[in-house]
Amino acid sequence: MSHQRLCVEDLMSTAVVAVKATTTIARAELEMRVAGFRHLPVVDDHENLIGVLSNRDLLRARQGRKRASTPVARVMTVAPRSVRPDTPAAEAVETMLAHKIGSLPVVGDDGRLVGMVTETDFLVVAQQALRGIEPTAPRAEG
Repeated sequence: MSHQRLCVEDLMSTAVVAVKATTTIARAELEMRVAGFRHLPVVDDHENLIGVLSNRDLLRARQGRKRASTPVARVMTVAPRSVRPDTPAAEAVETMLAHKIGSLPVVGDDGRLVGMVTETDFLVVAQQALRGIEPTAPRAEG
């Protein structure tokens, strides 16, 4: 498979930790620290994406003297940019660069969260391309 034909589903992680809008800032920060993530998708009770909480959001919340018990809904990015699994990887990178964001939630046709793609995922592809290696995660045909 060529790097130019990669889709988001070839790169995304499906082992995603998500939180609810009512999750406290303290709990979300703990989840991020334990998992080693810089972004957490925020979902409703039906797993529909409603926001993203980033480490920058948490930093702003601390600087704004938000309490640890404040729900993430008050500090998250609402209606974040997202992509579908079949979005070309190049298009996802362009979105991330244009908007200076480090990750994109991946949603299915029904709006439910199915994964995340991050700048680290694209750095792996860049490393492979620079070494002349074909991508290691072949796209599932279906």
